Formats: sequence, C-alpha cells, structure tokens
Amino acid sequence: MSDHFDDRETQDPEAREGDLMRRLAALVRHGVHNAPGWRRLLEGYDTLAVESRAALAALPVLRKSDLTALQAEDPPFGGLVAAPDSALVRVFVSPGPIHEPQGIGPDPWNAARALYAAGLRKDEMVHNAFSYHLTPGGWILDEGARALGATVIPAGIGNTEQQVQTIAALKPPFYCGVPDFLKVLLDKADELGLDLSSLRHGLVSGAALPASLRADLDSRGVAVLQAYTTAELGVVAYESEAREGLIINEDVIVEILRPGTGDPVPDGEVGEVVVTRLSPSYPLIRFATGDLSAILPGPSPCGRTGVRIKGWMGRADQRTKVKGMFVDPTQLDQIAKRHPELGRVRLVVSRAGERDVMTLSVEADAAPGLKERLTETLRDVTKLGGEVEIVAAGSLPNDGKVISDERPVG
Repeated sequence: MSDHFDDRETQDPEAREGDLMRRLAALVRHGVHNAPGWRRLLEGYDTLAVESRAALAALPVLRKSDLTALQAEDPPFGGLVAAPDSALVRVFVSPGPIHEPQGIGPDPWNAARALYAAGLRKDEMVHNAFSYHLTPGGWILDEGARALGATVIPAGIGNTEQQVQTIAALKPPFYCGVPDFLKVLLDKADELGLDLSSLRHGLVSGAALPASLRADLDSRGVAVLQAYTTAELGVVAYESEAREGLIINEDVIVEILRPGTGDPVPDGEVGEVVVTRLSPSYPLIRFATGDLSAILPGPSPCGRTGVRIKGWMGRADQRTKVKGMFVDPTQLDQIAKRHPELGRVRLVVSRAGERDVMTLSVEADAAPGLKERLTETLRDVTKLGGEVEIVAAGSLPNDGKVISDERPVG
C-alpha cells in the first residue's frame, strides 16, 4: 500500500510550481469572467498577466472583514461564487456573519490527502467529532473521508458519554476532531471502564496540539497528526508521519506576507498566511487568514516534495490602541518603506507610571541623524510621539510581530 495519496505529492517542485501558476492564471480569468464580485475587486488590475507569484503579489488581499462587508452589499456571497446557486450543495454560516458555500464535486475542501497522510484508508471507519452545526468543520472532514471510501460516524461535538459508548461499540480506528477532546474521550472511557483501544490514528485541527498532549495520546496508542484548516479554505496544509512542519496542500497557493501589507517576506521570516484557493466554483484569491507562520527550508523527510510551513504561530492582527488612538501594522510598513535602509522594525507599547509609551526598535547601522529622522517619521505616520532605538541586524525576534503590546493587563 502506498505511503502517498497520489503521484502529485512527490512530483518535481518546479513542475508543481509551473502547474500552480498555469492554474492560477486560469482561475483569475475564470473568476473575473464568472463572478461579478471578483470583477469589481480586480477592476484596474492586469488580470491577464497573473502568471507568476510576483504578479499575484500585486493583487489586493481579501480579509474576513471584507467578506462580511461584500456579502452585506451583495448577498449572499458577495458576488464571489463562480457557479450558479442551484449547483451548491450546502451553505454554512460562520461568525461575522459570513456565508460559506460548499464547493462543487467530491472532497471540495481537499481533506482526503490530509486524512490519508494521517493513516485513514478505504473501508475503515472514522469517528468525526467536529461540529456539523451551521459551520463547515464536520463536513470538511466528512467529505474527505467519504472521498477516500471510508465510513463516517458523524459524532459532532458534546455528548461525551454517548460518544465513548459509540466508539466502544463500533470500534473505529480513526478519530477526527480537536486534540483535547480526544483526551476527554479517552479519560471518560477509563472512568467508565470502556475499551477505546480500536483508535489508532487521528487527524486533529482547530486547536493547539502541545507536545505534552501529543505525548499523552502517543502513550495511549493513538498517533495523531495535524491539519491547518479554515472554514473558508478547507485544508491548507497537513502534517505527515515525519512530524516536521505542515506540507502545503496540492490545490492551494500559500504566501507569507508582512503583517498589515500585501508584501511577501523572505522564506524563513514569520508573517501572515495568505492563501489562494484554486476552486473554480468558489475561488478565493489572496485570502488573508490572520494567522502567522513561516516557510520551512527543504522537503519533508517523508518524501513529499511540497513546500512546508511551520504551523500556527499566533495571530497577525496586532492593531493596538495607544493614548486613545489606534496604531496599525500598515503604519509600521509605511515607516519601513520611508527608510529602506532598515531591517526588521518593531513598535513596543508599554506603560510608564500612568501613561502609554511607544518605543520604535529598528535594525540598522547607526548612521548620523537616523534616530532623529525616524522619530520625526514615527510622529508623522502615527500622530503620536515615541522613542526610537537602533539595534544590531538580527537582534529583533523573527516572530512576525511588528507591534508588541507589553502593557500589564488589569
């Protein structure tokens, strides 16, 4: 039995990139032609020239807040769906509210590949403890499992004792859900004296998987791998048995951007995960997840050749109120662009006595007059005064933060 879902997982990286760029060009043209919302959003852009990552980086970023506004103006989907409403299978509602259509065809959220990497196979049974209510979480993995030929127990959330009894009776080998709920189920089974030893594998998402929890699950005979999944995009990246980063799915393009901007960062730098989903029915172009991550060097030891990311590293939204005024990451980007000699920049907000204090730390050579020029730029851009400190190159953390709010809570 193959260790890989299909040959695409081990294809030459250059061939994969070429295929992605060809599909990107077709997707942009398809979206503009068939979805009025994309026609409006991309008006004025050379959509015929989007055949490279550089050309993609020139397009606007789409955020969740934009989706909410677009759907309010042009219900139900903001004009971004490139298929007739009658072809859609399901519609979900996420907080916002945001209406999310299920794409057309089998495995519309590209979950089967991640499930296969985690150990699920045809004719096996999977206990799916993601929610089936209004949001697409449960259906994302359900559709992927069915595409693999597996049988699904649609457990959903809650009803812990009943779920434990169901697993003990039906003996599925595979679990889907948030990682901490799997521990809850195993603990409840111990309490009730029920046998859940059929569970051997799992795919978890939606919450952190600390090393301590993973070790606990391993010790109880359940090997779980992670998937990076969102309601809008489906499975963006997934973990393999190597457990070294998350491999980007075959049908998405991932960019890592400097928070608050549309600009890609160098590989290895932490930034915001922005995804283009190559779905002809519901194309999403440069959709900002609000999550931080970074590109890992080289291919996975498991043999898959796709680009890897580190996984979830926090949130990119660092907008902070200082002295009653908001300071936004885009303003830090403006400062950096006015002074191209700078490396990383970081605005630290703290308290001195009963007042807010801003300190702009920049990586640069201490050229004459630079500190004074930066102090002036900081005030001009933010309309707030602050201190400036110049530090050595490489001394600021590579954590994606451009604004660090260090004021005490409470």
